[in-house]
Amino acid sequence: MESQKRILAIDDEEGVRNAFILALEDTDYTVETVSTGEEGLEKAAANTPDLVFLDLHMPGIGGIETLYRLQKDWPQVPVYIVTAFHERYFKELEQAVADGLSFELIRKPAEAELICAVVRGTLETVARDDTP
Repeated sequence: MESQKRILAIDDEEGVRNAFILALEDTDYTVETVSTGEEGLEKAAANTPDLVFLDLHMPGIGGIETLYRLQKDWPQVPVYIVTAFHERYFKELEQAVADGLSFELIRKPAEAELICAVVRGTLETVARDDTP
């Protein structure tokens, strides 16, 4: 039996975290949400997620630093940056790509249909790629 896929959403806005939970509540995925990059890294260390949704504009360590740390420790985990501030972080994101980091970018607000499509497409593709 295949283990349940785990999704981690890291965002300082409670409404955004709740949107991920609501969008994925009728799926077979386990959804965990945290409000800071630090908490996200702790959750990932405790139980590696299969997919991460990451905000950029957060207190404490921001999304860019969180991205670097996630990719250093869990390079196989797909990361989708979900932000309304992509233009503000363009140079940092460009540098992250130059440093070999891999991520996709989604603009806020992310609709439930888009969240579900990303999750299904990413996790079903990963599952197919892992088969012998």
